[in-house]
Amino acid sequence: IYNYETELTAIVNLVYLAARDIYKVEREDKAGKGYVDFIFYPERDKSADCIILELKVGHTPQEAIQQIKDKEYALRFRRHLGETPQYGGRILAVGISYDKVDKKHSCAVEVLSS
Repeated sequence: IYNYETELTAIVNLVYLAARDIYKVEREDKAGKGYVDFIFYPERDKSADCIILELKVGHTPQEAIQQIKDKEYALRFRRHLGETPQYGGRILAVGISYDKVDKKHSCAVEVLSS
């Protein structure tokens, strides 16, 4: 059976191959109030952007970004009060969607913090 999320995951894997020297990528990582589809942790340069990526089929990229916000996935990059932050870059929310009818992908990016 064809799985649309598998196609989206293949796209993310291509991105990972291009960025693997910069980021550690985790799939289905526990973050905030659930499990994020992909999370990119800066490895070499802790001041690089942190990336939270949510995949959706039959929904908009904006709905994916709203899920990132609602489930507070960005908490994964924040430290407790009084602790030094581990990451210094922006936190980017990325929503990628696939429309089954049009057979097209869409993407949106929003800066959650800088």
